[in-house]
Amino acid sequence: MKKVWITIGIVLLLLAGGLVFAGNYFYNYAFVPSEKDFLADDNDAQAAADNKPTDTALTWFKGNTRKNWYITSEDGLKLRGIYLPASKKSDKTAIIAHGYMGDAESMYQFADMYHRLGYNVLVPDARGHGKSQGDYIGFGWPERKDYVKWIHEVLSQNGSKENIILHGVSMGAATVMMTSGEKLPTNVKAIIEDCGYSSIQAELIYQYHQLFDLPTFPIIPVTNLVTRLRAGFFFTDGDVTKQLAKNKTPMLFIHGSADKFVPFTMLDKVYNATNVPKEKWVVDGAAHAQSFNKDPKRYEEKVKSFLSRYE
Repeated sequence: MKKVWITIGIVLLLLAGGLVFAGNYFYNYAFVPSEKDFLADDNDAQAAADNKPTDTALTWFKGNTRKNWYITSEDGLKLRGIYLPASKKSDKTAIIAHGYMGDAESMYQFADMYHRLGYNVLVPDARGHGKSQGDYIGFGWPERKDYVKWIHEVLSQNGSKENIILHGVSMGAATVMMTSGEKLPTNVKAIIEDCGYSSIQAELIYQYHQLFDLPTFPIIPVTNLVTRLRAGFFFTDGDVTKQLAKNKTPMLFIHGSADKFVPFTMLDKVYNATNVPKEKWVVDGAAHAQSFNKDPKRYEEKVKSFLSRYE
């Protein structure tokens, strides 16, 4: 009988060890900043690579008017943002959030759009990206508090009467939607989200099914625990819809109908989650993070029209 219990104990230890290994593997795969082989097709990184730089936009973005701004996150990370003033003195600032494994530099076309609309522009590097510190990707949950800090940094630098809008793409869209549920100053006039997911868990499970022919239980719960131990939060807490339920800021929702990275079905989930003045725009045939590239002129017109009601 003793041998049976020893055998059972060994089997359980092996199973536990296997689960810990699997949980850490998936955590590294999704949360640790590194080259991602699953970003080869329909994603932020590919979208950024496919963008064809326009000389005027890139020259302006790389020019000598830009400055590096820095803040320190609540957990002690030094975060960098690129700030570009409007061509004429302005009391409007757009804060732009990039996507998964992107960086501030990759968002120059969006920055240029807001510059043409007369805005100052601030484009932060999310934690773990670009020139910001951090050894994990937060998928928007810890970043929401970073963006509250960026909002207050704008007010500190540009004055207490500054009008602020938030604009995010993909993970950046999830970030600004999660930020919407925090206590924000009335200076934040509108939020624009482009192809954001409804929750971290929903997006991870979707990607897990796309990548692996395996059941989600018990890998997803174990990875959730690993995330808490290694990054300091449960990814199940990162529910965009719950944050949107607390949102008080007008919001424009954008999603491409051909999005296969953040499924198009998530658009209605996030749109229906908030009870504020809002608008939904479906870009027919646009893949993930490609709505701007699909029709830049129409995209700018939509943004301009929406913002004109709340500035």
